[in-house]
Amino acid sequence: MLKKSSWVLWGAALFIAWNCLLLLFLGSRPPSSSSSSSSSLTAEVIRLAQDAETELERQKELLHQIHLYSGALWGRRRTRGARITPKPSSSSSSPPPPPVDAVVLPVLVLACDRSTVRRCLDKIFLYRPSAQRFPVIVSQDCGHAETARVIASYGDAVVHIHQPDLGDIPVPAEHRKFQGYYKIARHYRWALGQIFGVFRYRAVIVVEDDLEIAPDFFEYFQAAFPLLLADRSLWCVSAWNDNGKEQMVDVSQAELLYRTDFFPGLGWLLLAELWDELEPKWPRAFWDDWMRQPEQRRDRSCIRPEISRTMTFGRKGVSHGQFFDQYLKFIKLNDRFVPFTQLDLSYLKKEEYERSFLPKVYAAPEVKVEELQGNRRRELGTVRLQYSGRDSFKAFAKALGLMDDLKSGVPRAGYRGIVSFVYRGRRVYLAPPADWTGYDPSWS
Repeated sequence: MLKKSSWVLWGAALFIAWNCLLLLFLGSRPPSSSSSSSSSLTAEVIRLAQDAETELERQKELLHQIHLYSGALWGRRRTRGARITPKPSSSSSSPPPPPVDAVVLPVLVLACDRSTVRRCLDKIFLYRPSAQRFPVIVSQDCGHAETARVIASYGDAVVHIHQPDLGDIPVPAEHRKFQGYYKIARHYRWALGQIFGVFRYRAVIVVEDDLEIAPDFFEYFQAAFPLLLADRSLWCVSAWNDNGKEQMVDVSQAELLYRTDFFPGLGWLLLAELWDELEPKWPRAFWDDWMRQPEQRRDRSCIRPEISRTMTFGRKGVSHGQFFDQYLKFIKLNDRFVPFTQLDLSYLKKEEYERSFLPKVYAAPEVKVEELQGNRRRELGTVRLQYSGRDSFKAFAKALGLMDDLKSGVPRAGYRGIVSFVYRGRRVYLAPPADWTGYDPSWS
C-alpha cells in the first residue's frame, strides 16, 4: 500500500513542478513597451497555457493508469495468499477446492481494431454477478484510436492495458499473408504474461472482442473451476461447441456438458500452472492449432457444453470469414440460465465419465448414413454411426453437416474419437470402433 501511495505522490509532485517551471518562465520575461512584443508575449503565454493543459491531461491519464494498475495488483496480492504461501498438506491428496462464491476469475478481453468490442463488453457487464470476483481486463493490440476510445468510455469498470510492441514481425516469405496470425500470437503471449506474471491471478477466462456471452456464462465457469483444479486430466474449460448449430443440439438439455479432446477456445478458462508450462515454448503464429498438437495437449481434455455459452459476431478478421458463413454464424447461443453451481459435475471426472459415456455410446444401435439421411429407423432413438478411417469420417461429417476438419487427428468436439450431436431430432454418436487405441496425427 505504501508503494501505491508513493506513486500517487510522485505524480502529484511532477504536476506541481511543471506548473512552477511555467510560472518561473513567465516571471523571468523582460517587460516590453511595444505592441508587437506585447502581442508576441500574449501568443507565447497562450501557447504555453495550451502546452500546460496538454501536459495536465497526460499526467491525469498517467495517474489514472497507476491507480487502476496498483489497485488491481494490491487486490490480487490480498486474495492470492494461498498460491504464494501454500499450506502444507498432511496427505498426498489434492487440497479441497475453494468455495465457488470465493473464486476470483478475471475476464481477459483481447481487443485490436474492432470498435464493436462494446457489444462484447456490454454483455459481460450485463451478466456479470460480481465486480470483485470477475474483474475485467481489456488488452488492446493495434493501437486503434476509435477502439481505445470505446474501451476508455467504461472508465474504472475495466483495466485497459496496451500491448506495447505494434511493429511488423519478420516472417518467412511464404507467410507474408499470415502476418496477422503472428501478431495475434504475440498479443496472446504478452497479455497472458500480464495476467499471470504481473497481476498474479490464479486463473483467467479468455475471450476475444468479437464474442457475445450467454446469461449463465459466469455461472458455468464458476462451477467448472473446481473441477479443473481437481482433475489433472483436464487442461481447460471452454464455452464453445464447434458443432453447436441450433439444429444439431438438444435445446432441452442446456445443462449437459462433455469432455472433449479438441481444444475449442472461443471463451475458455485456464490455470496459471498451464501458462507456466506453455509460455516458454509459445509459438510465433497459429497458437490455437499449436495447442491442439499432441506435444501440448498431452492426452488432456477440456470441458465443453452441449449448447455454446459464446457466439461470434466477428466475420471480419485475419481469417477473412473462414468458416463464418458456413458454420459460425449459425451457432446457437444458450438463452436459459442453468444454475451450474448447484449441480453435481463430478460425472465429468475422467474415470466416472468413461464409465458412463463410453458404454452409452457403444450400446447405441449402429445405423448407416443413408438411414439417418432418410430419417429411417426412428424407433431406435439414440443411434451410432461408425467410421473406420479418416476418409469415412470426413465423408460422414460432410453428409451430416458437421465440421469435418481434423487437427492432429482429433475431430472437433470429439472425445476418444466420438462426436455427439443431434440429427433430425435424435441423438447420434459418430464414433470409431470400440477397440479404438488413439488418434493418428496424420489425419489432418
